[in-house]
Formats: sequence, C-alpha cells, structure tokens
Amino acid sequence: MMKITKDTRVSAILEEYGDIADVMEVFGIQRVGRYSLRMLAAKAVTVEWAARIHRVPLNEFLEILERAASKKQNQKEAGT
Repeated sequence: MMKITKDTRVSAILEEYGDIADVMEVFGIQRVGRYSLRMLAAKAVTVEWAARIHRVPLNEFLEILERAASKKQNQKEAGT
C-alpha cells in the first residue's frame, strides 16, 4: 500500500487506487461522468493543501485518506 503524506499529490492517490468515490469525496470532488476531469482537478493539489481548502486538520485528513485507501486495497486483494 502506498504511503500517503502531506506532500502526496491527489493525482498520485488516484493513480494508485483508481477512481474511488470515498477518496475523491474527501477532496470535495463530486462524482462526475469522466475520470479525466477528476485527474485534471487533482494534478497540482497536495494532501496538505486539500486539508487546508476543506478546513480539516491535516492529521485527521490523513487518517481519512488512509482508511479509504486501505478499504480500496482490501477490496482489490479480495478480488471484488
């Protein structure tokens, strides 16, 4: 599983875990018809900046992301 830090770019999280609604909704990006629109919005944003934008303490934001990524990883390993 990828280590997510304050300097991790949102786009890197998407590349690792794919188009996962749980993670994207954390960043305030609602479900959209095209995955490429999400990637465009996420290219320059780091986890730290996303936390600031949404006024969530960084540590709490990192925990949310870790849980969502772990859930996705577990689903992948289970073959679902």
